[in-house]
This record gives sequence, structure tokens and C-alpha cells, in this order.
Amino acid sequence: MITQSVFVAHPSTVQQVNALKAVLKAINIQFEIKKVVIENKDEEPTKKEIIKSIKKGFKELKLIQEGKLSTTSAQDFLNEL
Repeated sequence: MITQSVFVAHPSTVQQVNALKAVLKAINIQFEIKKVVIENKDEEPTKKEIIKSIKKGFKELKLIQEGKLSTTSAQDFLNEL
């Protein structure tokens, strides 16, 4: 039986990405790269992001009013904290 090990690395700079790629190519290991978008919470949201969030909130409110989306009571919410 052949087993396969999978390693997950989290390089944080372009230099680290390039170094990992070079090492893996040099020792003939197949690899794939998956890009992940990480939001920077330190940055202020853009006007577009704010409007998108407000629109999403209104859509959710409409679904709640139509009975298509359930809610959590304030007491249950506070109990979860």
C-alpha cells in the first residue's frame, strides 16, 4: 500500500513562496498552490464594502420577515457570550 503525506505551509511573503517553490522543484516533489484571501482587519472598510454589507443586512431582514430565515433571541445570544 502506498501512503501519501500532505504538508501545508503558510508562507507570508513572496520571497518565502519563491523559496518553497524552488526547493520543491529541486527535489522533484509535485506541488500545487492555492491562494487564500486574508482580510486585513486593521484597514477601514471601503465605501463599496459598507454598502454591500448594508444591502446584505436588508436582504436578511426581508427573509426574516417572510419567515424564511430564523433568528436568535437576544437572551440566547447573550447566553452564548
